[in-house]
Amino acid sequence: MDKFEAMRIFTRIVELKSFTRAAEDLGYPKSTVTNAIKQMEARLRVRLLHRTTRQVTPTLDGDAYYIRCARLLADLEDAENVFSEAAINPSGKLRIDMHGTLGRHFVLPLLDQFCARYPNIELQIGMGDRLVDLVAESVDCVLRVGELRDSSMVARRLASLEQVTCASPAYLERHGEPHSVDELARHRAVNFFSPQTGKHYPFEFNVDGELREFYIGGSISVNNADAYKLCCQSGFGLIQLPRYGVAQMLATGELREVLAAYRPHPSTVSVLYPHHRQLSPRVRVFVDWLVTIFSAAQLDPSSAR
Repeated sequence: MDKFEAMRIFTRIVELKSFTRAAEDLGYPKSTVTNAIKQMEARLRVRLLHRTTRQVTPTLDGDAYYIRCARLLADLEDAENVFSEAAINPSGKLRIDMHGTLGRHFVLPLLDQFCARYPNIELQIGMGDRLVDLVAESVDCVLRVGELRDSSMVARRLASLEQVTCASPAYLERHGEPHSVDELARHRAVNFFSPQTGKHYPFEFNVDGELREFYIGGSISVNNADAYKLCCQSGFGLIQLPRYGVAQMLATGELREVLAAYRPHPSTVSVLYPHHRQLSPRVRVFVDWLVTIFSAAQLDPSSAR
């Protein structure tokens, strides 16, 4: 086995924290993976990995070696792609995870265009709102909305989403329309809760140039975008979400925007991918395609109306 392939095995073990999972991911017998690391440690005369019954973690030397290996492998892939068919005609599996409503509204309806242009790329698409560990789960890129917490990822901004606060006509008839955030204490909301923590996400409003958070009481909380809108439509209370998600309901009068003077700052849509995959032709063409479709959607607030 050459040194580059041994480095690839080592980096996957570090990323997946397991000899077994790395072997499965790379298509090797576990014995091959184990022997490759033994030979590497013997050649370098250092211990690279701590092994326990539960997981594998790098030593201090292993951490330093991993950073160099990941950078070297990325450079090697880039050098080969420049002169290979992969740069012209990308192929292979591309693993993507995306925010559910974004995927259903913007990506899936146009996905046939991408597949027609790149027929040799096999797409594996996960859809949900949970946080994904791109490295450990071997995901190539994710499409997300809002604050980016993982600074170790490469992020590319795609669009801004204007946020609106809405209520049904039936709710407003019973409770009246709020004209100031000071009136929110006497209103009800359909709350959206985090699947990870169970906590409600706050409503956000721009008050005198400052973004403020408000928690509004209510009898129903959900963690699904469709249920969120349906509960609002049924008169259970206020909701806050991107305009694109309720544009049709606002146009037909099924929902009405309230507190427009206090709209929060737009949320950012971004695509994220690990540093060591930033040069992959598959990732590159998919990210470029996302830039194109979100640009065509004209989502920035300045062009929203």
